[in-house]
Amino acid sequence: MEEKIKQKEQLLLQGNVACARGALAAGLDFFAGYPITPSTEIAEYLARHLPKYGGKFIQMEDEIASMAAVIGASIAGAKAMTATSGPGFSLMQENIGYAYMAEVPSVVVNVQRGGPSTGLPTKVSQSDTMQARWGTHGDYNSITLAPSSVRECFDLTVRAMNLAEKYRTPVVVLMDEVLGHMREKVTLPQPDEIKVINRWKPTVPPEWYQHFEINPHYVSPMAIFGEGYRFNVTGLTHDPLGFPTARSKEIKDKLDKLRNKIEHNVNDIVQVKEEFMEDATCAIFAYGSAARSARQAIRMARQKRIKVGLIQPFTVWPFPEVYMEHMSERLDMILVVELNQGQLVNEVMRTNCGKTRIRKLNRYDGEIITPDEIFHKLREVR
Repeated sequence: MEEKIKQKEQLLLQGNVACARGALAAGLDFFAGYPITPSTEIAEYLARHLPKYGGKFIQMEDEIASMAAVIGASIAGAKAMTATSGPGFSLMQENIGYAYMAEVPSVVVNVQRGGPSTGLPTKVSQSDTMQARWGTHGDYNSITLAPSSVRECFDLTVRAMNLAEKYRTPVVVLMDEVLGHMREKVTLPQPDEIKVINRWKPTVPPEWYQHFEINPHYVSPMAIFGEGYRFNVTGLTHDPLGFPTARSKEIKDKLDKLRNKIEHNVNDIVQVKEEFMEDATCAIFAYGSAARSARQAIRMARQKRIKVGLIQPFTVWPFPEVYMEHMSERLDMILVVELNQGQLVNEVMRTNCGKTRIRKLNRYDGEIITPDEIFHKLREVR
């Protein structure tokens, strides 16, 4: 098959294409979406190539319907994904909340652009960071991953698909316009080098099956429609069989389950990348495309004998609290660099508890933060 190429060769790939290829490598079966800048290339690539892998692609009438189709396909047994940008992400929120409540594995890629509203369709931003955590109403815990390179767009999309299946939950991949449209030379792993996780299926007889059972793992086996198991799916708060409930204990058990399956597995979910941190007395905290500029700024600072390192969270949500608490105790200063007016800096300050100085550098005019800007800010505040 033409597209199943030798993946060890070096390729010049766009970030959006790397994301789409990562989804295919993780076993994507179904994609529903609606074209929106700057994520459209993901849909374009999958429209051409997903059918070659036996999957289904559908362009829906809008992003509301796209997320609904993803939920339906996943319940029917498919590994399902959609891709969008800020305005579409906003439209998806009600159905994303439904997926949290119904514990439906799904992946939502948000290639961020400037906002609010129509905002800056062709300009970069990281202003959806908090929306990825708090976008829909109610109590729930989000898994959100943030790549900073074309290769990481591939790897973290694979990881997002795996985490969605493993924990029966929506997972968000927060890219941005710069990452989506930039091209880099990458070498992708061979298919047999990629770990692929499939959802846990029930082994009990159908009459014993509880679609939302409460167990010590906090993750229930998931049957699919058409395999002989009967279950109810609803966005209403429900009992282990899926039927709406008003019983206090069952309500509490359900909401505790949504929280605990993330919080009790945080060591498996959270990933942070460090660079130049061995002797660092201060650090730059940056994620997504901002981490690229931060990396170059650190090289410039090291040439001036400034002992600074990079903290790059691959996992934005759950926020790496324990890690940041530890780093706050050993560093003199942390500079938080973001392409927004200041979102994750509040999380850094919350976990810091006054242990070290926290400073911030923000840009939100649709342009990337340059290494020079970060370097000069670092010299000013260190």
